Amino acid sequence: MAAMAMAAAGVVLGHSSSLYEVRPRCVSKSKNKKLETVELGFVTSQLSGIKISFPSTAIHAVKPISAPFTPIVQPVARRICPFTGKKANRANRVSFSNHKTKKLQFVNLQYKRVWWEAGKRYLKLRLSTKALKTIEKNGLDAVAKKAGIDLRKK
Repeated sequence: MAAMAMAAAGVVLGHSSSLYEVRPRCVSKSKNKKLETVELGFVTSQLSGIKISFPSTAIHAVKPISAPFTPIVQPVARRICPFTGKKANRANRVSFSNHKTKKLQFVNLQYKRVWWEAGKRYLKLRLSTKALKTIEKNGLDAVAKKAGIDLRKK
């Protein structure tokens, strides 16, 4: 009895293949007091699989309930040196019994204040120790130009 009442109300629960075969019609009164029949369409909930009916003419007028998700938290800095391109190396941790398990060998990244001669100011950079040695040898401008980094943004 409850299933018939729900079917009459436009909500149908059950196997999805039977829902497309049955197309109930809704009778509604317009402003002119004439009876109209409107074919009902179905929307499937992605969470529970419940079919919800609504007039098929309103299908294109439906707007999304929420806006696209935008993260509030800033993304975490990746463990890659921007100057040298060094990143984590995959390696095996080998036990005494020669049992191998995967591990990552991360780059030695350091936060460092580096004097930028052309800009006459300090830059706080996160770079590898290898990049730091290269900067000391060749200069910050030359290393940044080779890596394609614009120092004016930072």
